Amino acid sequence: MSMFADGLEQAVQKAFTRPIPKSAGAQMRYLVKQYKGTKAVAQMLRISQRTVERYVKDQIKKPRPDLAARLEREVKARWQPQIRAKAKERAATTDGIVIDTRARLGYTAPIGSTDQDRIRHLTVALPPQHAARLFDAQEAGATEQRLREIAAEALKEAYFQDGGRRAGQLEEVRFTDIEHLEFDL
Repeated sequence: MSMFADGLEQAVQKAFTRPIPKSAGAQMRYLVKQYKGTKAVAQMLRISQRTVERYVKDQIKKPRPDLAARLEREVKARWQPQIRAKAKERAATTDGIVIDTRARLGYTAPIGSTDQDRIRHLTVALPPQHAARLFDAQEAGATEQRLREIAAEALKEAYFQDGGRRAGQLEEVRFTDIEHLEFDL
């Protein structure tokens, strides 16, 4: 995944009301229940069906590091779907989303203004319509570049133009060299 998609996913995971299962056996049992069988889980994790059955019965307790990472990622992606949907809905309709970033930001503006790119650390509360655009683009499988453009447009409106109160002639915001990026609902 990308920096933006991962950041949005982590923001949604903060809304979980219960922690994900800790042990490999519990995680495997959860996936088997979700996929309604061991064969589909085995194909998804790229391991044998018999190995999945051994994890379910707790005959194997400690997975390889790469399998443990895949297992945890797949469980997190499916954990508490209703809570996940409600958090996205709330961010997209009422609460909005907070972006905390340290990146090189610049803009294209009329001649005579200081539009030079510089490293800025911003923590900006974005209105709900921008959260909705980010989540919709993420669900549609948007690229890292497209998510970056949407975030730049949101920062242009919320930070640089202050909701239309200033910098009305601002044309484009450049959002590059990202050192830190975090979202919060």
